[in-house]
Amino acid sequence: MQAHRPGDPRKRVELLSKALSELADPPIKVMEVCGTHTVSIFRQGLRTLLPAKISLVSGPGCPVCVTSQGEIDAALSLASREDTTIATYGDMLRVPGTGTTLAEERSRGADVRVVTSADEALSLAMNDRTRSVVFLAVGFETTAPATASVVLDAWREGLDNFMVLDLHKSVPPALGALASDPDVNLDAFLLPGHVSVITGLATYRFLPERFGIACAVAGFEAEGIMMALVEVARQIRMKRPRVASLYSRAVRPQGNVAARNVMDRVFTLGDAPWRGLGVIPSSGFFLRKEFARFDAVERLGVAVKETPPPVGCRCGEVLKGLIDPPSCDLFGRSCTPAHPVGPCMVSTEGSCAAYYRFQKRGYLDWKD
Repeated sequence: MQAHRPGDPRKRVELLSKALSELADPPIKVMEVCGTHTVSIFRQGLRTLLPAKISLVSGPGCPVCVTSQGEIDAALSLASREDTTIATYGDMLRVPGTGTTLAEERSRGADVRVVTSADEALSLAMNDRTRSVVFLAVGFETTAPATASVVLDAWREGLDNFMVLDLHKSVPPALGALASDPDVNLDAFLLPGHVSVITGLATYRFLPERFGIACAVAGFEAEGIMMALVEVARQIRMKRPRVASLYSRAVRPQGNVAARNVMDRVFTLGDAPWRGLGVIPSSGFFLRKEFARFDAVERLGVAVKETPPPVGCRCGEVLKGLIDPPSCDLFGRSCTPAHPVGPCMVSTEGSCAAYYRFQKRGYLDWKD
């Protein structure tokens, strides 16, 4: 457990900012992986506390954003089936596919239901066994255990009308892909808090050991984020990269063993497409053969094709930290939260949506 530190939180954060200024030489490039971190950093105005030599870029931490164009189109093809109900988290509704969205298809009569949990999707299938119910399973290690759990429930109940379009992805392989990309050229990762609750810390050790990248897990308050940035800057200064945790009250070294066990029971890892990052080996969760009857791809013959992103959309470059959202010519012009062109402007955790929302509201100064 982290000890309580008395005193003024604002003063402590300012002292951390000063320490960061002293440590950031030479300049360092840090990627905050988690979409919740992106939003928290903006909401608290922390970018204004960073020294000029700290470059903070956003990464592929928004599961809706990294879902490939072909996967979105596969979901849309299922929505066109008259005998099928689509159960989806709300962020997926407005993500543009090729020519349409789930929201538009729902307005034309498609049976698309917004759910807040995998259990709710399963309930739809149990309450009306005359219709096929397909759950659009999007997310990282944070939500994959819940999907695995409902698949086991459907298997035990002998449900024939429940299926999953499995779009779950694993974060560590994506970090490896970024670490090995010379165009990305990262010095450090601010590791995701929620994902790390499930995975633990050992899964990230290859990053400092193989690539020399400094790593720290952080919570979502201003002080915790700044402490993590100071930690990675110190690692770089001392040339001793490692995986550190500044979120010990939630992240245990071994992670959530029970959640990982249920994932291992239901899923196997395979190659999966990521928007902007391409196909990453062993980065997608796929249902094991034992549970193939719950796989919408197998049961309904839906194809996930390689499909180009919308013309002009640079969401993929944003997800790799190559550009910031305002560098895209569409940002704030033809692409806004009201009329998004790409998923990074749709999701509440998307980098483009965060830039647009918080800069518009004037969140340019630190707010404790």
